[in-house]
Amino acid sequence: MNGFPWLTCLTLVPLLGGVGLVCGMAGRDRMARLVAWFVWGISAFLVLALGTIVDLRAGTLQAVERHAWVPTLGVTYHVGVDGLGWVLLLLTVVVSGLALLAGRTIRERVHVFHGLTLALMATLFGTFTALNFVHWFLFWELSLIPAFFLVRLWGGPQRHTASIQFFLFTLAGSVAMLLGFLVVLLGTGELDFPELARLAREGALWPAVWKHWNGWVQSPQGLALVVMVLVLAGLAVKIPMMPLHTWLPSTYSEAATPVTMLLTGAMSKMGVYGLVRIILPVFQEPLRQAWPWLMGLALWTVVAAACAALAQRDLKRMLAYSSVNHLGYCLLAVFALGAAGSGDQGAVHQGAALNGLVLQMFNHGLTAATLFWCVGLLEERSGGLRGLDDFGGLRAAAPVFCGLTGVAAFASLGLPGLNGFVGEFLIFRGVFALVPWGAVLAAPGLLVTAVFLLRMLQRVFHGPVQPVCGSWCDLTGRERLALALPVAGMFVLGLWPQVLLQFTQPWAIQLLGFLGV
Repeated sequence: MNGFPWLTCLTLVPLLGGVGLVCGMAGRDRMARLVAWFVWGISAFLVLALGTIVDLRAGTLQAVERHAWVPTLGVTYHVGVDGLGWVLLLLTVVVSGLALLAGRTIRERVHVFHGLTLALMATLFGTFTALNFVHWFLFWELSLIPAFFLVRLWGGPQRHTASIQFFLFTLAGSVAMLLGFLVVLLGTGELDFPELARLAREGALWPAVWKHWNGWVQSPQGLALVVMVLVLAGLAVKIPMMPLHTWLPSTYSEAATPVTMLLTGAMSKMGVYGLVRIILPVFQEPLRQAWPWLMGLALWTVVAAACAALAQRDLKRMLAYSSVNHLGYCLLAVFALGAAGSGDQGAVHQGAALNGLVLQMFNHGLTAATLFWCVGLLEERSGGLRGLDDFGGLRAAAPVFCGLTGVAAFASLGLPGLNGFVGEFLIFRGVFALVPWGAVLAAPGLLVTAVFLLRMLQRVFHGPVQPVCGSWCDLTGRERLALALPVAGMFVLGLWPQVLLQFTQPWAIQLLGFLGV
């Protein structure tokens, strides 16, 4: 690669573009949209070029950049990408592009919206490539700024309250996570994720930390468990994992449609990424101690969120709880690894769970963002209505819209042949072999998901034609093309999941080998 700083450029391009839009494009809406698309195009090119230039099939970190930053505190500028990171970079580009397409409805402060969207994309790039805690935590926290203003400046009447709730919940989790890593820093002087993972694998990490804090906790294992709980709390808020999910329904329902697409499609993956990048390799031992309790929280997230979605009458709140339910399957995969046995068969099942987890993250991001976009189109054409009982018979008035929305809904409930099926199948295959009772208890979540999504389709698209639907206009040619793009992706990933698995499989094998499976 001739030492070209791919990942640095990938982060700086949308960040500088976003700042430039916010500061220098006031009153020039058309130009702001064009510049935003130009910057997005450069970012998309860099991500795709990175996927072809580096050897992601090696399973190891690629395009690594490392420079001294604050050596006395163990802080380095350390970035790199593997199959996991690249898939999430690609997801960020895809969801950001869909949000820009949906953002055509934004009429106020257009330059600010597009600038904040690019800035959020940059912080996500930074989060998915940083390999030092301080560097990673910096982007983790910076993502709050554009997300907060995106929620606060556009959306429903309660958006101000929702934005504050979102900010405070996430900030509280970040404080807990920061405390946990401060304990590790003072005990080891190390903050690089690969180095911490190496120390943990050799069994030297927690004895060294415990020695520094001797007297506070009775054993290294107890101290490791406490630190893991602190770090997990910060990650769980962002996912979100129940009971730390209460900020999500109001935030998703009050935010403008393109903002909700960004939050659920891309930003929620930051927490799951942290579980895989940090918890699995660094906290392997405490995870083995606590996995039954954590599995209980994952099951709670899967089943209770599906039941909560079933009880909703607001379509955006229904999809918000559906997002919690679908990300709960990722939690199942991660926590089941804590109970995994060794040997060839154990590695096969863990590999299935890991590959399913990455596919589930990507597929959920694509499907959930599309469904929220469809609800946004409903709101736009109906004057703000989005209740389950506000519509009926819409299929007769808008067959194209209903057809595309139906595909996205069936993908979300896991219909074979569409993208949602593959990730969930691999997760359940792995979890059932590792923790059979966990897979059995999670299965009702799949059933309830099918019930509320099918009920949504039946209430909105079928039955007697409601007055609000009688004069409803179907999608324009531009809208059909835009919405058909993610729907086509659902078919491609459902029929040819290898397009992503070819990058995630080597990473999963490398991680399992590192964990000693």
